[in-house]
Amino acid sequence: MPTHPAHIEEIRSASRAMVRELGFMGGSFAGTELSPSAVHALIEIGKGDMTARDLGLKLRLEKSSVSRMLHKLVASGDVRMQAGKADSRIKRLRLTAAGKRRLEAIHVFGHAQVTGALRHLTQGQSRTVREGLRLYSQALAPQAEHLPVPPEAEIIPGYQPGIIAAITRIHALYYARESGFGLRFESGVAGGLADFCNRLESPRNAIWTAIQDGEIVGSIAMDGQDLGAGIAHLRWFILDDSARGTGVGKRLLDAALAFADEGDFSETHLWTFSGLDAARHLYETKGFALAEQQTGSQWGKEVLEQHFVRLRP
Repeated sequence: MPTHPAHIEEIRSASRAMVRELGFMGGSFAGTELSPSAVHALIEIGKGDMTARDLGLKLRLEKSSVSRMLHKLVASGDVRMQAGKADSRIKRLRLTAAGKRRLEAIHVFGHAQVTGALRHLTQGQSRTVREGLRLYSQALAPQAEHLPVPPEAEIIPGYQPGIIAAITRIHALYYARESGFGLRFESGVAGGLADFCNRLESPRNAIWTAIQDGEIVGSIAMDGQDLGAGIAHLRWFILDDSARGTGVGKRLLDAALAFADEGDFSETHLWTFSGLDAARHLYETKGFALAEQQTGSQWGKEVLEQHFVRLRP
């Protein structure tokens, strides 16, 4: 039905006032130092059974924004990522004990905020506010249902601007969380990758990146020079948390193995660490077999290093 322009402006003005009063314009929000999106994230994660992808859809945020926000919440000790039971590549989001305490404080603050505002209204006015907000939020919802679905990640071969920094960052964040690696590991990845990219002119070397929404969310490389004639070295196979469980890893690995099989490589080798079970399962489905394993501390922390080999079919 047609709406009078004056009514539209009144609703817009009231909405802006609510945004300011609730603290969305800056400063403290919900009694915390967190951003509004982080507060909303804690509330949604607190409901249970949530992945990073689910959170992004719920909050209408891009994957890169969700990834940065979750990194801060994990670093602050409020959220932890837990491998899913059905698929360990998919990380379920859980509140830590500290996160639960913070969420409880947020709920107490919000309850007091609403209670304080309603004291200025009659019982009838309170019902009008409640019903009006419910109807208005429902009327806005259909607009979100028609938002475009994020495009599938595209696998791109060759050098891309920013590739060294992006791939190093994904490695550093993942292995700091999963294996406790630090500066020595990150600098090793950056240095090795920079050296390799300077050798990409050789037809024996290749690299692929998975790009989604203009950002690198995964990578893999084949180094055909560092292990000698006839041997390909699979390196820098990594996925951002937002890309795990989407099939991007399999597509990257298929591209790299096709390159090795079509070349003159009789074997493909890779080195990894014990405990990365999802990655090992994927390797074994593609014909890799464990050749040897031994403890090592070249990355600053002792781990069980594993060497896998795949013969060309």
